[in-house]
Amino acid sequence: MKRFWKVAVVGNIKDETHPKPEGVPPDAFADFDSIETMNALRAAMETDGHSTVFIEADRNLPFALRDATPDIVFNMAEGLGGDAREAQVPALLEMLGIPYTGSRVLTNGISLDKTLTKRIWRDRRLPVAPFQEFLVGDESIRPELKFPLFVKPAREGTGMGVDMNAIVNNEKELRERVQYIINAYQQPALVETFLPGREFTVGLLGRADSKLYSRHPEWYEKDGFHRFPILELDATRSTNPWVYTHEAKSKDVGPEDAPGFFCPAQVDAELEKKLKYLALRAHLLLNTLDVSRTDIRLDEEGNPRIIEINTLPGLTPDYSDLCLQSNAEGIKYEDLVLEILYLGASRWGMLEPREVDTKKK
Repeated sequence: MKRFWKVAVVGNIKDETHPKPEGVPPDAFADFDSIETMNALRAAMETDGHSTVFIEADRNLPFALRDATPDIVFNMAEGLGGDAREAQVPALLEMLGIPYTGSRVLTNGISLDKTLTKRIWRDRRLPVAPFQEFLVGDESIRPELKFPLFVKPAREGTGMGVDMNAIVNNEKELRERVQYIINAYQQPALVETFLPGREFTVGLLGRADSKLYSRHPEWYEKDGFHRFPILELDATRSTNPWVYTHEAKSKDVGPEDAPGFFCPAQVDAELEKKLKYLALRAHLLLNTLDVSRTDIRLDEEGNPRIIEINTLPGLTPDYSDLCLQSNAEGIKYEDLVLEILYLGASRWGMLEPREVDTKKK
């Protein structure tokens, strides 16, 4: 079986030299990566002997893939817009028969739709805040929604559409904000009960048979999953407390006006166990594969409520949440990236499983 592969890193790049098209919101393309991140991913994979190429996930992607003939794609593509945009590249790769990393088409399509995701979790009895989707803006407000409320686009990521006006305290503010979201983002607005408590993110790696293909089988627990140390957002440091805005997510870690981070978070054993359990359940119920990051916030009574899941987490060294969690337990960036690559490759039959010693001791 082939030992070294040609890996195509596929993603969307922020290009500050080109102005945004008219009519798009100010934080459009916020999910896109920098070329430095793409180069860091390539360098990490090349440490283990693979050759790499970066391919822009634009409308030329089908032809670029045909010319590059990669053995596998390391998928970081956010999509170019429209419904379920994060599913666009996985769907193309499925059609072309090219192996790729991370979750598959349906999971990436569902997870970007926050309302649909919450409905799935709620129906399986996972704790989410009361919520309602507004399609046109004049719908009756459900009685379970109590002010203050939180308003955001229903189908975006990276804090898009989230600023200090996202918290609304009365119906007039709610209607204005909902109409703004619908008009600016051309999609429904998701309205939720505002959660005033601590905010955490929980990273996961692996699946049931991870140890058979991993370079580091010791990372994984009996169920095949690795739980990263919990990261807590310290919103009290921010000039905009309680709201993890797109602007805050875009800053370098550390500026005084940006939220701080605690990792590992200082939580008691019971809360830690509950947060990791909820993240795993959220991951499994969407059929997420190999890697994810789940955001959870405490309500006014201190009970955890799942906010959302990122099935395509960022991998910017020393910046993205998953990388900060990895750093906190001493896992090198190169090892994290290669683990995601090999977990993905093993699902496409590109790796032989390691031999397991079945002898009883």
